[in-house]
Amino acid sequence: MLTEAPAIPGLVWAYHIDAAKGVATRLPTSQPADTLLPQEGFLWLHLNLADIRVPGFVEQFPGLTEAARAALLNHEHHAALSVDEQLIFGTLVDFQREFDSTTRDFGWLHFALSDRFIITTRVQPIRSVDLLRGAIEKNPAKFASPMQVYEVLVAEFQRGIIQLVLELTDEINRIEDVVYGEDMRDERTRLAPVRRVIVRLHRHLRGMLSLMRRAAAVDDDEMPSGFEDVAFRLINRLESADHDVYALHERARLLHEEIDSKQTSETNRHLYVLSLMTAFLLPPSLVTGFFGMNTSHLPFTTGPEGWIYATGLMLGSILLAWLVLRRANIL
Repeated sequence: MLTEAPAIPGLVWAYHIDAAKGVATRLPTSQPADTLLPQEGFLWLHLNLADIRVPGFVEQFPGLTEAARAALLNHEHHAALSVDEQLIFGTLVDFQREFDSTTRDFGWLHFALSDRFIITTRVQPIRSVDLLRGAIEKNPAKFASPMQVYEVLVAEFQRGIIQLVLELTDEINRIEDVVYGEDMRDERTRLAPVRRVIVRLHRHLRGMLSLMRRAAAVDDDEMPSGFEDVAFRLINRLESADHDVYALHERARLLHEEIDSKQTSETNRHLYVLSLMTAFLLPPSLVTGFFGMNTSHLPFTTGPEGWIYATGLMLGSILLAWLVLRRANIL
């Protein structure tokens, strides 16, 4: 009796890629695990960590070290990159996808690769992975090794950063038009989420650059063939993106300072007007307080014209306050 082969747990897709023949063959979920590695070309296996059976499958996959298996299965939210025993493994930062749109939320793509395979795992759908799959199906001949798949993954992240920088630049331009105009609207509520995205993006970029430089400096015996050249190209790409992000970060910071400055100036103007009103009203308040005392022999209390004299004193006190402020160059 024929029995169906067990499905690969958590499989999103798997490809046998043979650049020499220009073929990328998508494998069925029923592909036996012992036939995953092709005789020619290499394997790309993409798994969903939401399936609880994935750790058991990864533990049995040949060619992985314990550190590489741990890198594929971890749920830590920070970039990582290690080179050991001709393997490259770690965690890449990328943008999450929702259906047909890319979000500004960061996702985490765990990977491990050798000269025969590249395995990627994730929890949320990732932007660059979907774009890479389309590129492989369109032109498999461009991907001669897993190293080139890894390079395209990082390059697609850099392209996503550039696209996001353009979107954030447009948002900052619109905020600047309001801030440097005559309108006194407080744009900090619009600027705050933009600055938050920029700061997080800059932090992850700096982390990836540091990891890439460190990995490119390991011993040649540990480094897979071609990684040094790939790392050099990717470092240049990420540095270029980081310069754009840093420039945008400085614009957002200066814009925030300008908003604070305008708000402070407006507050100071209100306080100035309030202080002048207090200065003008304090002397007549003293006059009314004096005549409001419940004591005997107060002036102007015996005749019907007392209120006129009291009013004159209040107006005179206001005039005196005005003269004092003018002499002090406050007005």
